[in-house]
Amino acid sequence: MARLNVNPTRMELKKLKARLSTAVRGHKLLKDKSDEMIRRFTVMARENLALRREVEGELARILGQFQVARSVTPAYRAETAFALPASSVRAECSVTSVMGLDVPRIALSQSGGAGLPYAFFEITSEADYSVSMVTALFPKLLRLPEVEKSVRMLADEIERNKRRVNALEYVMIPQLEETIAYIREKLSENERAALVRIMKVKGKQQ
Repeated sequence: MARLNVNPTRMELKKLKARLSTAVRGHKLLKDKSDEMIRRFTVMARENLALRREVEGELARILGQFQVARSVTPAYRAETAFALPASSVRAECSVTSVMGLDVPRIALSQSGGAGLPYAFFEITSEADYSVSMVTALFPKLLRLPEVEKSVRMLADEIERNKRRVNALEYVMIPQLEETIAYIREKLSENERAALVRIMKVKGKQQ
């Protein structure tokens, strides 16, 4: 590791010791932050995997239920019922902070009637159940991209933080330590040289 190009003076030694102390504290803080981000990333990645499997499984079941509903419901009634909105749904996007990182949040607000937009005599129970399944799954469909985006952002931030930790641990801190050791050695050499000169002067005076 190449040391810093500085003058070997006590003033420089004091400055470098202060920089080293700051770098060591910064390294610890970044390492602690990295560990916590990895912990949260693991939790969110597990949630993401479980949620994706759940959503994909529910979508497969809903598709099967729709196929059953279409087979027992007149086509014009099924298409009309499925096309009518039961209510108005509004998604509001915001951000929340996770370890200083702004991650997305999606909140749903629903307005309109709580019932289905058709009379029960117009459609079969199979089609009615299909619509209910889609309605129940909708919040999870919005939660999934929110979690996936948060996981990707955390992964990117973990990588950036890792580079900063490595730069401190393997470059900056060793460089400062080597430079401090060099200055101490030079100062010690200067002190010994000064002592030798003093002793020579005293010897000549005697």
